[in-house]
Amino acid sequence: MTLDEVGAAALPEHLAIMGALHTNADDAIGEGTLLLLGPHEPGFWSHFQSSPEWNDAAPDPMDRWSRRVISGLATALGGQAFFPFGDTLHPFMRWAIRSARAWSSPVHLLVHDRAGLMISFRGALLLPRLMTLPPPPPKPCDTCTDRPCTTACPAGALTPEGYSLDACHSFLDLPKGGSCLSDVCAVRRSCPISASYGRIEAQSAYHMERFHP
Repeated sequence: MTLDEVGAAALPEHLAIMGALHTNADDAIGEGTLLLLGPHEPGFWSHFQSSPEWNDAAPDPMDRWSRRVISGLATALGGQAFFPFGDTLHPFMRWAIRSARAWSSPVHLLVHDRAGLMISFRGALLLPRLMTLPPPPPKPCDTCTDRPCTTACPAGALTPEGYSLDACHSFLDLPKGGSCLSDVCAVRRSCPISASYGRIEAQSAYHMERFHP
């Protein structure tokens, strides 16, 4: 099985392979190829909203959807599923950087070659074989001369010097913080790669509400 074949299996659920790497002993999850799965845009949000998890009014619909869908893919492909939520925390950021498709941005958020600063992961598949991996793409920040992410935060909470969680939440409590809640974080929005990714505002607003209820 190739990466393209796994990608084709995930696509009906509007998931895409956002990174792939060969595991090592430090991962302690078994030997093979780990595929990081994230939203395939455009269209992920409308697909998710048609799911039973979104419509049953129970808590944590996206996490429950992710667990059902990605676990099902793992079973169908003969692998194991791992998630960035739940009782056992896995190092998705470290895995993403090792996949050579994500890097630390100038503001220290993870940046992805296709999703920009909108990168997120719904889970990962471990397949028990060493698959052929593509060559890494160039880091988008290397050709971004303006670096708008470094000055985009209206609260001054997210800069190259670091991140102030308190300043971020304090700003979101103010009326002028409304655009960050409804449209998503201004820093994430400022990335030119993010702008081409296709994530809609309603999806971002859902995640911001979870971050700042």
